[in-house]
Amino acid sequence: MDKKYFNVIIASTVVVYILSMFYVPLMDIDAAQYASISREMLERKSYLQLYDLGKDYLDKPPMLFWLSTISMKIFGIHDWAYRLPSFLFSLIAIYSTFRLAYIFYKKEIALLSALVLATSQAMFLINHDVRTDTMLMGWVTFSLWQLAAWYATNKWKYFLLGFIGIAGGMMTKGPIALMVPVFALVPHFILRREWKQFFRWEYLLGIFIIAIALIPMNIGLYQQFDMHPGKIINNVPIKSGLRFYYWTQSFGRYTGENVFKEMNEFTFLLQNMLWSFLPWIIFFLIGLLLNVVRLIQDKFKLAQKEEWITTGGFIVTYCVLARSQAQLPHYIFIVFPLASVVTAKLLYKLLFTSEFKKLQNVLAVFHFILFGLLWLAIIGLMYWPFATIPKFVSIIALIFFIVYLIIIFRKKIKCPKLLLAACFTTIGINAFLNTEFYPSLLSYQRGSMFAAYIQNNKIDKSNIVLLNENIGHSLHFYSNHIYPIVSLNELNNKEMVIAKKDSLPLIMQRFPSATVITEIKTYGVTQLSLPFLNPKLREKELIIYDLIKL
Repeated sequence: MDKKYFNVIIASTVVVYILSMFYVPLMDIDAAQYASISREMLERKSYLQLYDLGKDYLDKPPMLFWLSTISMKIFGIHDWAYRLPSFLFSLIAIYSTFRLAYIFYKKEIALLSALVLATSQAMFLINHDVRTDTMLMGWVTFSLWQLAAWYATNKWKYFLLGFIGIAGGMMTKGPIALMVPVFALVPHFILRREWKQFFRWEYLLGIFIIAIALIPMNIGLYQQFDMHPGKIINNVPIKSGLRFYYWTQSFGRYTGENVFKEMNEFTFLLQNMLWSFLPWIIFFLIGLLLNVVRLIQDKFKLAQKEEWITTGGFIVTYCVLARSQAQLPHYIFIVFPLASVVTAKLLYKLLFTSEFKKLQNVLAVFHFILFGLLWLAIIGLMYWPFATIPKFVSIIALIFFIVYLIIIFRKKIKCPKLLLAACFTTIGINAFLNTEFYPSLLSYQRGSMFAAYIQNNKIDKSNIVLLNENIGHSLHFYSNHIYPIVSLNELNNKEMVIAKKDSLPLIMQRFPSATVITEIKTYGVTQLSLPFLNPKLREKELIIYDLIKL
């Protein structure tokens, strides 16, 4: 692969990541909630105990909040400042994927591995809808690279950095950051018959390094929960924050102790990979199948220069996550770097050798049609659903589609057409989504829209309350203020209240002189539907909220 093409593709991808950081408002629930917690940490200067709108918080470890708080301390309370640390960790994940692959494969495959991860749909998503998974992916991929380098060279610096990476991941999302390297390395050792790798004394030192790194977090958990047992989290009394973190939150998903039970089908994560690992999902599935078939043919034994860290790490992690009683689509993102290496191995054989010539032709036709349909869809999204998107944007999208057609029909291109078409499609489509579609969609998100109205009209935030519900953490974050939630009986006539329009008659009964300052039409933006996207049917899908002066 011509390195010039690689550099242009990666640079274009990073530009789209950056655009999303500035153009797309934070989405409720998770991203806006975590940004709000980070802002609250900065305001309270409470760095070991976590609070969410003034209440004890016990769900995610503190690493994301620590780094986002530092970023907002330096740059101010902005959504892009909250996202900045996670953006940097996405770059770490991409580079670590390259370095991990380069330990075992030629440089071309390593470059392809980084390219596949960078241009996967999940990476574009988690650079604006920032949860813990972006940072977790960076820590885990970095630790795998370092541990694989230690395995290959026996150098201490790789060992130390590998376990520091695991500790960072554990402070980001829990024990899964330790389990993934185990899931990746153990099958590799078994298939290589390297039994001595299971009995190295250095592992004890690694556990000690992790334990030392976790001390600040453990102190915070102990002070906030273990010293005050019985605090109610998710309607459950918590006896020990330490036990919750190290056991209930992760392993409790299998024992039934965890309160969350959703999406527990074994194929749920794979179903979501059909979109989240676009445009590479078909290549990955074929590459994974070929790796398994070859292992069977080799009687479950690897040759000296072969590796099973990537394939085995993905399979074992998937099986473990898929057996959980609570799953969400982004849970599998942690092993997308491993999936990228598997994909890159197949792409190299398909595009740069003659080993799978017939398969290449079939896959090329299928993907050229698929990418063409995606471009037609994005043209429609730029033209039809939202009047706020200027009509010339759909013309620009049409021009991009024409360029795509030129790519696939032009005879002489130095970069393989299939590779270039895939990257051009995913980068281009996400550029349109991040700069036009998502901002227009999020103009229906009640929290951020009320925050904008309050800020623009310089309304005194201290006099505003919410009736019966939190309408979204984006309201609190973008207002740089926590609004109290009250019942109807707790209202007083000096206040302004944000409430559903349905509540207006009840409010008027108690406060006859109440007046509506503004009303905002809202929609649950994370649950798109065709009726909402249809401008003619949208009105029926909207929920109206009022800002009322009592």
